[in-house]
Amino acid sequence: MSIAEQIDKDYIQAYKAKDQVKLGTLRLLKTAAKNRQVELMRPLEDDDYMGVLLREVKQRQDSIEQYTAAGRTDLADKEAAEVAVLQSYLPARLSEEELAEVVEKTVAPLLDGGMKNMGRAISAIMAEYKGRVDGKAVSAAVKARLQQAG
Repeated sequence: MSIAEQIDKDYIQAYKAKDQVKLGTLRLLKTAAKNRQVELMRPLEDDDYMGVLLREVKQRQDSIEQYTAAGRTDLADKEAAEVAVLQSYLPARLSEEELAEVVEKTVAPLLDGGMKNMGRAISAIMAEYKGRVDGKAVSAAVKARLQQAG
């Protein structure tokens, strides 16, 4: 079952169960996916849907940071609930140990170039493990590894 089919199925279940948080989140996700489909002028594939999911999660995480800084924990909690719904459609995250192994494997051939290869290493990891790693964590791990070598 594709991601889109699973989301449609869960949307109907949330509607019937009157789960307002899940229903609202999936409604916004479906709208974002439809907008992306219009941009691309073709039906979305699972990879495209994954990109939409990741963008929606990132938007909500940014909102959580801003709401928390402003002291609006009620809104931050609402956004956190939406993030939980969205993350249920993403593949399992890599653990810190797995991330360290991936960084070591990817960075090892690039050590000679030093910090100038940081972007190349991050891009390679993000492309290969799309949806399974956090960009900030990858960036920090790659930077630390390159600095350690240099």
